[in-house]
Amino acid sequence: MKELTVECNNSCGGPQLTPEEERVLIRDIAITSENNSKEGDSFYLITQRWWQHWIDYVNQEQTNVTNDGSSMLENCDAVSSSRRPASIDNSDLIHDANSEESNVGFEIHDTLLEGRDYILLPQEVWNQLYSWYGGGPALARKVISSGLSQTEYAVEVYPLRLRLFVMPKGDQSTIRISKKETIGELHKRACELFDLNLEQVCIWDYYGQHKHALMNDMDRTLDDANLQMDQDILVEVHNNANGTALSRFIRSAQGNGSTVKEASSFLLEPSKSSLSIAGGLSASKGASRGGSTELSQSLNLTSQGRELDNTYGISTVTTRGSSGGLIGLQNLGNTCFMNSAIQCLVHTSEFAKYFREDYHQEINWQNPLGMVGELALAFGELLRRLWAPGRTAIAPRQFKMKLARFAPQFSGYNQHDSQELLAFLLDGLHEDLNRVKHKPYKKSKDADGRPDEEVADEYWANHIARNDSIIVDVCQGQYKSTLVCPECHKISVTFDPFMYLSLPLQSTTTRSMTVMIFTCDGSALPFSCTVTVPKQGRCRDLINALSSACSLKNNEELKLAEVRNHLFQRFLEDPLISLSMIKDDDHLVAYKIPKSLKKTLLIRLIHRRQEQETGATQAAQHWKPFGTPLVSLISRDEVITRGDIQTVANTMLSSLLRSESLRQADTSEPCLSLAASEKCCDSSSGEACSNPMSDSVNKDSTAVTLFKLPLQLVEESNACVDLSVGEDKAIKLSSTSTSILVYVDWSQELLEKYDTHYLENLPEVCKYGPVNKKARTEPLSLYTCLEAFLREEPLVPEDMWYCPKCKERRQASKKLDLWRLPEVLVIHLKRFSFSRSMKHKLETFVNFPIHDFDLTKYIANKNNTQRQLYELYALTNHYGGMGSGHYTAHIKLLDESRWYNFDDTHISPINEEDVKSAAAYVLFYRRVKTSDAISNGGKSGSGHNNCSSQK
Repeated sequence: MKELTVECNNSCGGPQLTPEEERVLIRDIAITSENNSKEGDSFYLITQRWWQHWIDYVNQEQTNVTNDGSSMLENCDAVSSSRRPASIDNSDLIHDANSEESNVGFEIHDTLLEGRDYILLPQEVWNQLYSWYGGGPALARKVISSGLSQTEYAVEVYPLRLRLFVMPKGDQSTIRISKKETIGELHKRACELFDLNLEQVCIWDYYGQHKHALMNDMDRTLDDANLQMDQDILVEVHNNANGTALSRFIRSAQGNGSTVKEASSFLLEPSKSSLSIAGGLSASKGASRGGSTELSQSLNLTSQGRELDNTYGISTVTTRGSSGGLIGLQNLGNTCFMNSAIQCLVHTSEFAKYFREDYHQEINWQNPLGMVGELALAFGELLRRLWAPGRTAIAPRQFKMKLARFAPQFSGYNQHDSQELLAFLLDGLHEDLNRVKHKPYKKSKDADGRPDEEVADEYWANHIARNDSIIVDVCQGQYKSTLVCPECHKISVTFDPFMYLSLPLQSTTTRSMTVMIFTCDGSALPFSCTVTVPKQGRCRDLINALSSACSLKNNEELKLAEVRNHLFQRFLEDPLISLSMIKDDDHLVAYKIPKSLKKTLLIRLIHRRQEQETGATQAAQHWKPFGTPLVSLISRDEVITRGDIQTVANTMLSSLLRSESLRQADTSEPCLSLAASEKCCDSSSGEACSNPMSDSVNKDSTAVTLFKLPLQLVEESNACVDLSVGEDKAIKLSSTSTSILVYVDWSQELLEKYDTHYLENLPEVCKYGPVNKKARTEPLSLYTCLEAFLREEPLVPEDMWYCPKCKERRQASKKLDLWRLPEVLVIHLKRFSFSRSMKHKLETFVNFPIHDFDLTKYIANKNNTQRQLYELYALTNHYGGMGSGHYTAHIKLLDESRWYNFDDTHISPINEEDVKSAAAYVLFYRRVKTSDAISNGGKSGSGHNNCSSQK
């Protein structure tokens, strides 16, 4: 057992350096180390908590604050953060701080994030810090090459964790090993761990507790072998005779590169026999007929470079009948999301035909945006196997490995979103199969009054010049996007491609929003107010609804703000802000302030209290924000003093004073009267809002004597000023100042005088509860969802549009119109609503047409002469809740008139009326070939020409 920490704080390396000297030295070492980093170098994990403490320590003489005063939360408490850190303590990064397993070292937690939980330091930086502070444990990680070209470098924070099973002894152990190590090194490590002879051991890929492949290419890396985290490895021990024969056979196989794969596959465990692999080539003798047949099939497949997942019998589930396309996919562990999406793509007739022919000549091996053809090859091979007749269910393991390699977000065995996977697959397959080898630079010109048809064709031609694949031929369409500047009303028209349509499920046109109401004059307790507003409304609609609900007077107005982490996130002052930009889990506050023609300043009052620092080794406390910040106005016609700020703050908090505190005010600490100053912009007293509790707290504010509050004002120089002393001293303000930031530091004694729970219970805009029965069953037309998608809406703030006429970024309104429709139209029903804190699912039943889905009237291209009719042929379903849901697929085969339910390995026929349900998630529509043309007897062409302009 190793010592966890070594105390050498302040005792190593001679005299202690000043904080500034430590900072400069570490900075110089870090710059030198990172500039010279190379593969094989070591980096060390250090806990973010300790690192931040050290950063604060060495920067205590620096002034690093922002103009809004948010960083003053730490700087105002500089005394506590200026202490020299204790020894390095990485114990919060590891599972067991008291022991270290020799096979895996110290095991760190699986959910750590760089920047949040730990920092990576070059070895030289770690060595220097360790010489000053000691501690530990040391958590070293190696730099490895990464990326498709293997020219990028990354630190392997989580090396592969492999479970080794020794047969026939039955021993097992776990090791950590880099994915860049070779199979030979794994072989050597396993023998050392279990004290075995190299000549007696062979290693198998033991995924799912079944032998998959003999790992006998000793120079191949574990990454190339597609080993995954927590994968099982079989260490098979043979007696001397069989072991010698086996090693002789392996060496012979390795000597002939053309037969390595065949030899490996011959040693696979067949699904229906009791063959012993220990005997090498003689193992085939005495095999049952069924096992021999399947083994020969595996040899035949291997000679073609095919995947062997189905030759060793993980499951004996067979599909119904022998017709093609009725083969299930095994669930490898929460992979139903992948299985359902794959089945829908596989049963898209255009893809089924394309990938069963020779598509290899279209693979773009040099596309930097692609996966060097590997994703296309893996998908094509899987599709061919799914369309082969008379086969048992397939384990798509090789495909999943490729998927995890190029899209790490889908690695592991967690549940994922099938639509997100589908989007990645379509885009990845397109790039792998892009016929354009060298993409030309194409810049679309402004419309400048040209006809839409001309501009649309130009945009599409530019798109095809860079993107031309089977995916574009089948799945890509084009819509018209119209932007209107809210200031100069300039209209900008573009024509953009789309791969699928994501339609919102808007069952209603209104929305309930809850906002907390505060009064700046302390005339009433805070209270929540829920109003109903248009779902596609604007901020002015919310303010008008709140004004009516709280009986706002003519001389008052509401100031609306979003609060996050007890600080002001933003003030919603633009009345044209779309309410769709306000999420359901946001927190909104409305402040009743007086209308004033005078020049005023906004006072922002932020509450702080002392809290114990999380994970601190010593009893260090810091001022942390809490509760809901408040605002008020103060006149700036005259000089503003510290006492004036005290008066305004007391007024804002007066409604929260406990009655016993009022009675004790005369005999307590120094105080002042609210009548001492008239600079506070009070609104007239009385019930300004329909609050039933306001009568009990309505006080004569001019007669109440209150306490001096421990206020800290953040000056424009970012210095904190104590407002509890020097009542008559003036506040320094520039002529451009519009607001004042003030902190009120709540001591325990002060907290007892006020009822602060009104500040701490800030509701969400919309609190999600259980979905009622009516909401689940109320039908919603797919046409309604499409119209909501196409409806004009303002852009989100992140997508502000640059108006070339105004030469500024504007929150323009955007209107979409369908222009060119694809052969296969993929529609995603947005059942999942994302927010910062959670993800919600909508159980709305969508009534989607199975036949004659008519989109003719939604096409903006009026020169189009054909009806746009579509028929449903596949869809994915999501059942259950967020964390425990399940995906299936409903598919109608082309050569049959009936529908089938694909539920992983189980495939069963269903009636057409059972296709529709509230679980429908992604819909696949195929264009109906029709001669019903409006003019010229036009015929439906392939691709997109049938929707282009007619000149």
